[in-house]
Parts: sequence; C-alpha cells; structure tokens
Amino acid sequence: MLNIFYGDMPQAIYNTAVYFKNVYEEEWITQPQAKEMILDVDKSVVLDGGVIDSPVMGKIPPVSLSGGVKTLILIANEPDKVFNASTCGDNCAKWLLKMGNDRDITINLRHIMDFGDGEFCIKILNSGQIVHNMKELVPIAGMLV
Repeated sequence: MLNIFYGDMPQAIYNTAVYFKNVYEEEWITQPQAKEMILDVDKSVVLDGGVIDSPVMGKIPPVSLSGGVKTLILIANEPDKVFNASTCGDNCAKWLLKMGNDRDITINLRHIMDFGDGEFCIKILNSGQIVHNMKELVPIAGMLV
C-alpha cells in the first residue's frame, strides 16, 4: 500500500537530488521498471547504466534525470527510507500507486499530488485514514499541508 505522511517529517530525505547523486548505482538505471519510468516521465531512453538519451538534452548521465524520476528510482531501490515525493510532478503519481500496489512504501508529501480520477488505496499516516479517490484525499491532505 502507498502510505503518505503530509507535512514536515524529520526522518524523510528531503533533498533527493543530492542523495541520489551520492548513492545511486548504475544497475538501478537498467532495471526494467526504472527504464519504463524514465521513458514515461522524462521521455528518455536508457542506453546503459551511465548514459540516458534525452530528446531535450542529448546524452546525459543519470544524475541529470528529472527530480521526479530520481525520487521514484530511490523509492524503488531504498525501501527502508522515506523520501520527499514533492520533488515529483503529478506525472509520477501512477508510478507511486503502482509501487504501492506491489509492496508497502512510505513517502512524504508537502503538497497535494493529483493521483487521477480512478480508484486507489492510500493510507494517510498523519490520521490513519485510508482513502480511495481524490474526493476523499483532498479534504484530508488540504488540512495537513
């Protein structure tokens, strides 16, 4: 399940870009799910663990990926950590839900992310409530951020 803590969370890793730069491993980039996320969110193709082909910037290293993709890759590879997912745009929401369907993940948000029009299952850690759509999520999240 996707678990979200809204607002200040001292144990969350806030600066995901700096953290990613110092801990990522090239094999993370070549995992099938990472390749899919990079293609979907950044419209870029992984050539190998150290080179990504971006339609905007040309050949780039993994540290030049968007903040959202870097955060998604961290969440996928460091499940014992909590990351600030406010570095992610709404185009990352489906990936957070997908990872949450596969296993329990916890993220920190400091804004209301749009998880779309469909049904989902998200636990709001601040209150213990489980929400199933944006109509249920927005009033709760709005009071917390």
